[in-house]
Amino acid sequence: MTAAPAPARTYTLARRHPQPLIAILLVACIVAVVLSVAMGSVGIAPGRVVEVIGARLLPWGGGPVAGLDDQIVWEFRLPRALLGFVVGAALAVAGAVLQAVVRNPLADPFVFGVSSGASVAAVAALTLTSGLFAAVSTPVAAFVGALITTVLVFALAQQSGRVTPSRLVLAGVAMSYLLSSITSYLVLRSSGANQGVGQVLSWLAGSLAAATWSDLGVPALVLIIATILLVLLAPILNAFLTGDETAVSLGVDVGRMRLVLFIITSLLVGVVVAVSGSIGFVGLVVPHAVRMVIGSDHRWVLPASALAGGLLLVVVDIGARLLLAPTEVPVGLLTAVVGAPFFLWLLRRSGRSQR
Repeated sequence: MTAAPAPARTYTLARRHPQPLIAILLVACIVAVVLSVAMGSVGIAPGRVVEVIGARLLPWGGGPVAGLDDQIVWEFRLPRALLGFVVGAALAVAGAVLQAVVRNPLADPFVFGVSSGASVAAVAALTLTSGLFAAVSTPVAAFVGALITTVLVFALAQQSGRVTPSRLVLAGVAMSYLLSSITSYLVLRSSGANQGVGQVLSWLAGSLAAATWSDLGVPALVLIIATILLVLLAPILNAFLTGDETAVSLGVDVGRMRLVLFIITSLLVGVVVAVSGSIGFVGLVVPHAVRMVIGSDHRWVLPASALAGGLLLVVVDIGARLLLAPTEVPVGLLTAVVGAPFFLWLLRRSGRSQR
């Protein structure tokens, strides 16, 4: 008998012992963040980056390092790299939850229109309000927009009281088109008044260029709390994968828990869209790839998806800055280039499995 291929043995090992993979992802994320901070129009050695960060964070570091390196690392590049990680992690976790709740590998905040709902509400807050009120209302509006869109898509996808995967995807795409047209109207309206056009265009493409430390606190806190809560709810997510009837037989209040999970994912998507704009396909590609490697147990899928999503977006953001330097490509455009072919492959694969 011939031996199994090495990749098959690797996948089997990862499914049985996912902890090493998570450790590897964690190390890779740290390396990617350091490289992201080091690379740019002014190159800084990775060792110097670690020195500057250590001086700021460690009690024995001695405080800020004198010179331009400290300003570049601490004020400009590190907040951007960390925000990229937080945004990617949040979108990946949200995608993993949506895919479990609706039992559809095509589920994703962007495909379902959740990101579009958050974006159009945030853009409305930016263009219809001003000053401090706009700054405060934008994250709230993004969350409300994401939640309303999620509920509408789910309601439209129901047929005879049950959610069908094909209707779910179609409802999500339809909502995305509708909300995109509303956003286009807001762009035209704001351009006529020459008000907030740059911010609106940033929402449409998805960008981390304007990241500051003040943008990082709320999304990071929401990500940490939501991920911990979702890991605690992992048995319920695992039950959803078996179908609603089986989940009910296992004691899950399907309707109530689905609503709770939708609220959590809407909050995750809303807070990151409020600071980064609409970045697509991270929540589609990452959870699916993670499940292919370590299986479907959400005790491990969720933390692995968070790390892999953060890693992906940090790496893509490096490419966005360097691809056409000194011109910067919006990171949302690059994630679409990566994610769209993957989505079409998944769509084709799902079509074959339903024949």
